[in-house]
Formats: sequence, C-alpha cells, structure tokens
Amino acid sequence: MKLEALKVLFVDDETDFLETLMKRMRKRGMDVAGVGSGEAALDYLKRQPADVVVLDVRMPGIGGINALKEIKRIDPLMEVIMLTGHASIEAAIEGMESGAFDYLMKPADFDELFCKLQDAFKRRTIQKQKIEKLGNFKRAEQKKGAIST
Repeated sequence: MKLEALKVLFVDDETDFLETLMKRMRKRGMDVAGVGSGEAALDYLKRQPADVVVLDVRMPGIGGINALKEIKRIDPLMEVIMLTGHASIEAAIEGMESGAFDYLMKPADFDELFCKLQDAFKRRTIQKQKIEKLGNFKRAEQKKGAIST
C-alpha cells in the first residue's frame, strides 16, 4: 500500500488543529486536504475524491454525525474516522452505528491516527477490490450464458 495514493480529507472547525493535522500527515507522505465544516466537506467530496475522511463530531452547522451519514450516502465505501474533544460515549456509539471506521479523542495521538488512517485505507482498498472481482465474475458468467444459448 502506497501512502501517496491515500487521499485524506480532514474536517474540523478548529483551524489551528486542522492545519497541524494536515502538516503532520503531509510529512508522512499523505495527500491531504482540509475544510472547516461539514457542509464544506460535503461540497468538497462532490468535486474531489478522497479515501478517508477524518471528521470532528462537534462543529457548527451540519455537525459530524449528520455529515457522516451524508458522506456514507454519497460513497458507502468511504471510510470515516470520527474525532472529538468532548468525551461522549453516545456520540461514539452513534458514529459507529452510522458507519464510522473508528473514533478518536482529541487531542489525537498522531501516530495512532496515522495507523488508523492506514487501516481505514486498507479496508477501503480491499472492499473496492472485492466489488471489482464480483463485477468481473458476474460479467464472465453473463458471457458464458450468452455463449451457451
């Protein structure tokens, strides 16, 4: 797995934290972008591809949980890691039930986040490969059926 291929969108309304996250992950070879709200994240994802989204739970406007649900509607294979500075087991449970890959508390340990980003990217890659193989299998089966009739 090449980290240069990993495209991450960071979503956080705390500008200093967002800039620090992006800077640290760029140094590790990741292709990163950042936006300051759930609405901006949804707009970005409609125009640009990403493999993993790191999403703050509490933000003005749409908020992390609702943004997560919309992201999963746009791209069900998108992996989302939720971040929060507020210890909320309820938000963690709701996020995981809504399809989040994982959940971290702020301030996030950069090494732990880096590992989770790699794991999320691996899962997304494997899922996409499985779907591609199923599609190839289905096309081969359809060709067989067309030939034998």
